[in-house]
Amino acid sequence: MPTNPSATAAGAMNAAEFGAVIDGVASRARASGLFGDVTVERGVLSLAAPNAAAPAYYRVFAEGGRAWVALVTPDRYLSQSVEQDLVHTGDKLGDLIADELVDVEHPSPYTPVVEHFRDPEKLFTFRSAAPEADLAHGAEEAARRLWLTLRAYAACFANLGDIDADEED
Repeated sequence: MPTNPSATAAGAMNAAEFGAVIDGVASRARASGLFGDVTVERGVLSLAAPNAAAPAYYRVFAEGGRAWVALVTPDRYLSQSVEQDLVHTGDKLGDLIADELVDVEHPSPYTPVVEHFRDPEKLFTFRSAAPEADLAHGAEEAARRLWLTLRAYAACFANLGDIDADEED
């Protein structure tokens, strides 16, 4: 997670513009009722996955000049449950998210490259960078596109592992 949002604003946006984008996504998330707690701290939007078998959070943030959407969890077994489902089905996470981007009617659906790693804060992380084009149309449109990407992430991961523990297998 970035520690200095002004130094890590996404693309050509400055920190204040990206802050407006984060606020726009947070507002949509709160209104949707799709997530648990929705917080913004130090330029990072964090949304609790409401039915996960262990703590898990969707995040939207800037790092290295890019905007990222992620699912993070401190729970190794929750991360492994997602991995197991992908191994058993043979599906690629990027393809699954791309399908969900079509379903949420993203104006420019794409197949994200999804990174999976354990970060320095010891969080198991699945993340992908938003395309630069998603941020090129001003703060309001960038917020809408990141919101759609976040919805696609949530829809995808709800079907994997124990991210939605209320779901019947």
